[in-house]
Amino acid sequence: MLDLIIKNVRVVQPHHHTLETLDLGIQDGKFAEIAPHIDAERAKQVMDAQNLLGFPGLVDPHVHFGIYRPFDEDGRSESSAAAAGGVTTCINYLRTGRHYLNRGGLWRDYFPDVLALLADRVYVDYAFHLAPMSRHHIEEMAFLNTEFGIVSFKNFMFYGGHSPHGRSSAQNEFLMLDPDERYDFAHLEMIMRELARLAREKPALADVFSLSLHCEVADLLAAYTRLYERASENLTPLAAYSHAHPPHNEGLAVAIAAYLAHETGCKNINLLHLSSRKAVEAGLKMQGIFPELNIGLEVLLLHLLLDTESPAQARAKVNPPVRPREDVDFLWQAILDRKIHWLGTDHANCPADLKTDPLQPENIWLAKAGYGSIEYLLSGVFSEGSKRGMAYSHMAELLCWAPARRFGLFGKGDIAVGYDADLALLDPYKTFVIRAEDSHSAQGYTPFEGMELTGKVRYTFLHGSLIYENGNIVGTPQGKYLRRPYPQSETA
Repeated sequence: MLDLIIKNVRVVQPHHHTLETLDLGIQDGKFAEIAPHIDAERAKQVMDAQNLLGFPGLVDPHVHFGIYRPFDEDGRSESSAAAAGGVTTCINYLRTGRHYLNRGGLWRDYFPDVLALLADRVYVDYAFHLAPMSRHHIEEMAFLNTEFGIVSFKNFMFYGGHSPHGRSSAQNEFLMLDPDERYDFAHLEMIMRELARLAREKPALADVFSLSLHCEVADLLAAYTRLYERASENLTPLAAYSHAHPPHNEGLAVAIAAYLAHETGCKNINLLHLSSRKAVEAGLKMQGIFPELNIGLEVLLLHLLLDTESPAQARAKVNPPVRPREDVDFLWQAILDRKIHWLGTDHANCPADLKTDPLQPENIWLAKAGYGSIEYLLSGVFSEGSKRGMAYSHMAELLCWAPARRFGLFGKGDIAVGYDADLALLDPYKTFVIRAEDSHSAQGYTPFEGMELTGKVRYTFLHGSLIYENGNIVGTPQGKYLRRPYPQSETA
């Protein structure tokens, strides 16, 4: 007997360019049988999908649970938003310092507390990328892999030196680092050297060890911020902020990261949230210059839906910034040309009372960076991508398969026998208008307010269990922390 049969699903798979209407048989949380017809008598439960599109459960590789709110609260509310968006796995970026737990210290003390706060509170599966902020954290990278299955790490290239958070002394206070610590390019190089050593020591994991990079350089940010804070009268706030984070600064950081990866033998690097033509072109050039590197290029939903003329303005502040429409169009073309490897959201619930200064709500320089968008990931890519002729299979590749493979989630990302029965059923004809009041996120606003999308998630399944149905979260949180590679029998 099967646990569940979902009948009449128009199945979207990353490697199949034609749609087939199939029945999905699920047993013990896995896809156990996929066929044009499975006898309903063979299942304990049967559901008719009525020809909805079935995407593999989305893997969002760029999420920030707990950055501005307590982990236990954020884990519950923001994973609800994920489920509503068809996302069944979130990989969270996490560092020590201000925000999150608002403390420093060793990862061996810090990370178990994060996992304890999230246990039994998250509706979707979750994993973590961790950021080595100090030399002690670099020494812990092997331990983190062995004890917690961490295979991906992060460096914020715009921290250190003279940055939006101040000079290095103030920066160390913000990051809760000892006075003698330097979060600079030398620190980045040491992370890369340790990751390369781990790959040599554990060759079975060499293809899943990776370093993700926020590609901006602090010195230029400081100089351009000073300039455009004073000379922004004729620009929208988002345009001024985009000028303060110039696209060539993204490109410069990409080049630095790639050269250091080449020098250190750090094979796998991920260029996060590339927002501009110059950033993407720099990434493509580095692929040509250093063919021995495996360079992954990531683009975010928010950079595909918003531009500098967005009505949201200060509420749409994010790093790197929302860009002019010509950059948005270039990103879409790069996607269609298969130059981008995966998509994500950078979902960070920044509540309304924290987002902007209450006395100067339109002052973008005082606003906090980041906001939520995970609820609209599948609908946003489906709606806007369909207008541009993007194939459904390509959507599944960028939203499901590619991030799962890149980050060692080998049981995720496809609708195939043996894979986790994670599924998003989408109505391709349903048009809706984004309203904050309809959101499952605790944020209280959305920079996408009033945007109309076509293609709405109707049902989301995690391990074969229904967790979202027609606007409502179903049941209690069932999400699990995933050690990687997942499943553990997989290597690379």
